[in-house]
Amino acid sequence: MQSEDEAEDEDQEGDDASDNEDVDEFPEIDAVSDSEEESEEEDTDDLDEEDTLDENSDADSDLHIFPKFRKVVSDITGQTKVVYPEIEPDYDSDSSTEDDPNRVGKIPMHWYDDLPHLGYDINGKRVLRPAKGDELDRFLQTVEDPNSWTTAFDQNTQMDKPLSAEELDIIRRLQAGENPDAEYDPYEPTIEWFTGKGKEEVMPLSSAPEPKRRWLPSKWEKQKIMKIVRAIRQGRIVGSKPTAADKKQQFYAIWNEPPSNQAPPLPAPKPKLPTNSESYNPPEEYLPTEEERKLWESTDPEDRERDYLPHKYPALRLVPAYDRFIKQRFNRQLDLYLAPRIQRVKLNVDPNSLLPKLPSPNSLRPFPNYKSLQFMHTKARVRCLSISSDGAWVASGDESGVISLWEVNVGREVKRWSLGSKVGAIEWCPRLDVCFFVAGTEEQLHFFIPPNISPAMLTMTQSTLAPATLPPATQSSIKWISASGAAEDGPVLTIELPSASGLSRQLTWHRKGDYLASVSSSETQGSVWMHQISRRHSQAPFKKIKGAVQMVLFHPTKPHFFVATQRYVRLYNLAEQKLLKTLMPGIKWISSMDVHPSGDHIIVGGYDRKLCWFDLELSEKPYKVLRYHSRAIRSLHFHPTYPLFASSSDDGSIQIFHARVYSDLMTDPLIVPLKILRGHDVQEGLGVLQIKWVIKQPWLVSAGADGSVSLWCS
Repeated sequence: MQSEDEAEDEDQEGDDASDNEDVDEFPEIDAVSDSEEESEEEDTDDLDEEDTLDENSDADSDLHIFPKFRKVVSDITGQTKVVYPEIEPDYDSDSSTEDDPNRVGKIPMHWYDDLPHLGYDINGKRVLRPAKGDELDRFLQTVEDPNSWTTAFDQNTQMDKPLSAEELDIIRRLQAGENPDAEYDPYEPTIEWFTGKGKEEVMPLSSAPEPKRRWLPSKWEKQKIMKIVRAIRQGRIVGSKPTAADKKQQFYAIWNEPPSNQAPPLPAPKPKLPTNSESYNPPEEYLPTEEERKLWESTDPEDRERDYLPHKYPALRLVPAYDRFIKQRFNRQLDLYLAPRIQRVKLNVDPNSLLPKLPSPNSLRPFPNYKSLQFMHTKARVRCLSISSDGAWVASGDESGVISLWEVNVGREVKRWSLGSKVGAIEWCPRLDVCFFVAGTEEQLHFFIPPNISPAMLTMTQSTLAPATLPPATQSSIKWISASGAAEDGPVLTIELPSASGLSRQLTWHRKGDYLASVSSSETQGSVWMHQISRRHSQAPFKKIKGAVQMVLFHPTKPHFFVATQRYVRLYNLAEQKLLKTLMPGIKWISSMDVHPSGDHIIVGGYDRKLCWFDLELSEKPYKVLRYHSRAIRSLHFHPTYPLFASSSDDGSIQIFHARVYSDLMTDPLIVPLKILRGHDVQEGLGVLQIKWVIKQPWLVSAGADGSVSLWCS
């Protein structure tokens, strides 16, 4: 490039020329314009340049910068020219570095994660992925190879490449927070370029606009172009050789390439074709009435059946411009943009085939399916009921404090007791040699003996509840009080619970009939009490328990004890006095539970309408979760002999299920919904409060908030 002084002189000459005369235009190229004298002068200039080049070459050869050359005579021009040897790169040259086999460029390499190759080499062939070991192989490699820490993983080749000493030094400096360049001196003295006498700035910086003379064609560029033109005419500059006409045409086997696994792109979705209603002159039946027009205008745009109203014009030339053209084009672009790129195969699956194959309910009979009789408590809602161990008597209590004893077969009321306090729970003793039941009220438990029982059973029952010789008294805050009057007029025995215990919400017996567990409405650890009838002793089994206790149950065959709090069910071993497991049903508030007669399964219901079936040998999470009720579940009960269980809810319905448990542990339980029983009215948001199965029959007894007790038979 020309120097700054030359450019300045040229600018000055251009200014003088522009002032004195017009600037010559760029001359046209003429073959005769070059005289022999000019060519001779040009040749002389070329020889001078070659001589200068030789001198410089000799001077540079001593420095071993350029390779040696030789002078030859050109066949075209007849002049001598310098020919350098071809460059043969060796190990020390710049081009001797190892070429990258993968030529995909700087692209995200995770595009090739699902492919067997990493990219393509310079010839277009696939670069296969190298073998890659597991973490154990990498660890052994670091142990066996002491230089493994001096390698870095190359994403392009998926291999470890060694680092040079200079690169390791740069990494060390970066980790130490130093400058990566070892030769850099941050404290070297500054060079005062324009300070002092004789160091003034020669060309001061200026923000003046570019002068107009620079817009004119440059004479220097004109001379250079003319020099190139002369060289082309003389043959010193030769263009690319034309291809031979008789050269055979090359063919490529495009069908030999491996086929692509990707499906061809789907065609663009076709636009919706116009209908008769979109015509400028539609039939009369397509035109909307005034009411339809007002309804269409008052409806939201997204709720309209169609986004236009048909109009009628007498001629096509009277049709105005389409006012929704921009929006329609935009929606079309959205359709093309959101069109699916692949075609998914639609599975034609019959919905009935996805449902489990359950047996017919008719093959699972007997189960209750109709209401046989109904007994009414006229004063208040019935909270609790219980059925005797022989299946002949039903005891039910309401919130007014009335306990009614009636027969199962005919529904006749035999006896009525009035306690004057709300009855929260009733439970019959499971023993067959005695006959009595327990009713829980506010801070008291009352033991009643029904009338019309055999003398032998009456004697055995009285000796159990009121023996002639009482056991020695124990130190406890609970009092056992025997009644002095007749057994049929009131309770034979009364247990007074501690003050502030509240209403007894649940009573449950051990299978042998000697231990009775009670749960009160108090949320302290004293809400659960264990009572032993033979010793007349009561104790609180828990000194401290997490959460408010909702229900407790005895295991039917083992010395285990189930305790249900608001969110968890804990299983304790009474013999070893330790916690065995904690069941997590995932229910916000547990309302009821029951244990299968085999003892290996338990069902838990909650106020959030969930019913969870647990397999105690399988997991601490529910085996199956059922959601058949629309409101809170109030009561659950397994049938003691038939493969049935039932659930009641505040929606006024009772769900009957077939639940068969197999002795083979590898076979899952069979749970089949059988029947929905509806016969209770919902009062103040409460429906069926408690259900109990009749022991020897596939019958069900239910108590509701409407004050009725119903018997459902098969």
